[in-house]
Amino acid sequence: MVLMVNRRRALGLGVGLASTALAQGGFAQGKRPLSVAAIYTVPVEQQWVSRIHKALNAAKERGDITYKFSENVTNTDYERVMRQYSTEGADLVVGEVFGVERAARKVATDFPKAAYLMGSSFQPSKPNFSVFDNFIHEPSFLTGMVAGTATKSNVIGLVGGYAIPEVNRLMNAFMEGALSVNPQAKFLVTFINSWYDPPKAKEAAFAMIDKKADVLYAERFGVTDAAKERGVKAIGNVIDTASQYPGVVLASALWHMEPTIDRVIKNVASGTYEPADYGVYSYMAHGGASLSPLDPKLVPQDVIDVVKAKEKDILDGAFRVNVNDAEPKSTA
Repeated sequence: MVLMVNRRRALGLGVGLASTALAQGGFAQGKRPLSVAAIYTVPVEQQWVSRIHKALNAAKERGDITYKFSENVTNTDYERVMRQYSTEGADLVVGEVFGVERAARKVATDFPKAAYLMGSSFQPSKPNFSVFDNFIHEPSFLTGMVAGTATKSNVIGLVGGYAIPEVNRLMNAFMEGALSVNPQAKFLVTFINSWYDPPKAKEAAFAMIDKKADVLYAERFGVTDAAKERGVKAIGNVIDTASQYPGVVLASALWHMEPTIDRVIKNVASGTYEPADYGVYSYMAHGGASLSPLDPKLVPQDVIDVVKAKEKDILDGAFRVNVNDAEPKSTA
């Protein structure tokens, strides 16, 4: 409870507040591009990391930054790579530290003139450690509404990576969205305990289909392949794969990392960077999340109308999607 209160307080304070610049003169000022390095524990093709990679490449193409990265870095090697980039003089280091929080924060304190922006379930810390998260629970709720109206068996399957807050909140929002339009909906929930194991995710999805699930929430790669093979529908997460799976993917909750990346680059370049929680920039109101286009050939127009009305309510502040980080459980 304390964590959630603190986290909401940090979001409420906003990331744009900057008093005295951290280590004035230590960050890149003026005209030269920022030196940015990223550390990824999975391939850049993995959906979550691909959004960060895409946003950083866009900044590189604009000439705002130079960019290099390491992928498939194990947790045991993460600290070494982080220290290497820091020693080389990176102005900004980006990554995800869910399994290496303590070591990563220690590195940051050893390099106070660098800025760090890391995916994390916890708070920012002085002198220079900022955090972000993929708060795409709002479009996840909307995709749940699509799933709730699409299921004929009233059994919906959800396959996730790990039961951590970043995954849990999306699944819970999805389930709440489904129940809002279909109170009879039941759920099968499985975690494969891996961020990138498509075969394992696929097998988990097959097991759910065998238990009558006819709509699958594809938090991991591999689930949509199972849906395609067995002739059921899928809901996407983070990226839009509808063109790769025509007729299978009904809707996706999309993550756009550009608002987060662009804000931190601006703050570092201007000398106004300070440790903060950048998670708010993944909200729909900031352009950090969105609902994929809905195809009337797959989703009835009356359903589209209801979903779009709810989307407007979210953007207008008339409806708030719950942030529920508790581990979701099967109800079927």
